[in-house]
Amino acid sequence: MEMSESQLKAVVSEVIARVNLKADSAARHGVFDDMNTAIEKAKEAQRIVRVMSMDQREKIISIIRRKIKENAETIARMGVEETGMGNVGDKILKHLLVAEKTPGTEDIKTVAWSGDRGLTLVEMGPFGVIGAITPCTNPSETVLCNSMGMIAGGNTVVFNPHPQAIRTSQYAINLVNEASLEAGGPDNVAVTVENPTLDSSAIMMKHKDIPLLVATGGPGVVTAVLSSGKRGIGAGAGNPPALVDETADIRKAAKDIVNGCTFDNNLPCIAEKEVVAVSSICDELMKYMIEENGCYLASKEVQDKLAKTVITEKGALNRKCVGRSAKVLLEMVGVKAPEGTRCIIFEGPKEHPLITTELMMPILGIVRAKDFKDAVEQAVWLEHGNRHSAHIHSKNVDRITEYARAIDTAILVKNGPSYAALGFGGEGFPTFTIASRTGEGLTSAATFTKRRRCTMSDSLCIR
Repeated sequence: MEMSESQLKAVVSEVIARVNLKADSAARHGVFDDMNTAIEKAKEAQRIVRVMSMDQREKIISIIRRKIKENAETIARMGVEETGMGNVGDKILKHLLVAEKTPGTEDIKTVAWSGDRGLTLVEMGPFGVIGAITPCTNPSETVLCNSMGMIAGGNTVVFNPHPQAIRTSQYAINLVNEASLEAGGPDNVAVTVENPTLDSSAIMMKHKDIPLLVATGGPGVVTAVLSSGKRGIGAGAGNPPALVDETADIRKAAKDIVNGCTFDNNLPCIAEKEVVAVSSICDELMKYMIEENGCYLASKEVQDKLAKTVITEKGALNRKCVGRSAKVLLEMVGVKAPEGTRCIIFEGPKEHPLITTELMMPILGIVRAKDFKDAVEQAVWLEHGNRHSAHIHSKNVDRITEYARAIDTAILVKNGPSYAALGFGGEGFPTFTIASRTGEGLTSAATFTKRRRCTMSDSLCIR
């Protein structure tokens, strides 16, 4: 049964009160007053983690998985209450996905070869203490997923979370440290500060003991990390288009697109943000969206009101609208939406502000294309060269190949909802740091390691 907003707030307030009580009665693991202290504590922990066996690291990760499952509902409710974004049910599913499918130490592999002149090994070694900036859209998911991968690689991590998601992020960091202690590992394998700010972020980025920076967020924070003079992994913006051609299963495409677009109220950066449909099937696609998938067709008047509400005069997103449900967004512009409304759709040109802007809310503009070639050109334009994610619904393999080459994104989902890319209804693993800008793509434990070559000359070739 779906909870009302007042009931949800009451439950979450009780959860947060319990967390606060726990925090008052016992120190929260990994939370410090200042960034320099946090980094020093993480450095001390990393001296232990780096010499731990893979089995010991995996034991920590296994307990993190268990703790995520045990706390999935609590932390999902905390995230919704603190940020005002997304919905509890989908956030629970995201946490369970992190627990079940995030790669651990199996992602750390050694390559070896021998020849006439001896033996060479290439091993994955830790960077040390990694500095990570995390978003408010997927705060605990990013903290937990990154922590598992970074610990698997022998690192520890200092987080500077988004100010809108401090308590949720700290709760996740505490879980990671509890898991390490329970496994016999050190405290402070993941750390943060009591009140993360731009200043604490600047200290972290400049600190001599932070060799690698990982940023998950908007273009501003990624640019800052890449300008730091250190190695940076940047997961920035995307505006993923979903292309539908006349060969697709139109009914299924409508369902998949709406399911992907509405998951956690469109907060995932991989989610469908707009649709480009070949003209001959565009009306049919919209019909299925409206009649079978809970979409509300917005009039020109409603579109204009929405644009003025969700986008500020300076062109930025109104944070009060990000991650809100379709019903709430419509209420903001004076429309009482029918029960079961999941998504707001409309047809418009690619330059429409609600189409060309990455909204992170369940508003889905549909662009009509003359033919497949025109659809590809418009989709590439809409992706804005972010090289992040894109989607296509087609049964023509040659067309799928052509689109994939043209769009050149880190993720391409074919004939499924966007979240299939993260292993939810598809093959693969999840991550909430998709480094399209710096080229790593879907990050995992292996991403957070450096390659080290060890060569023995003229020995151990025993052919």
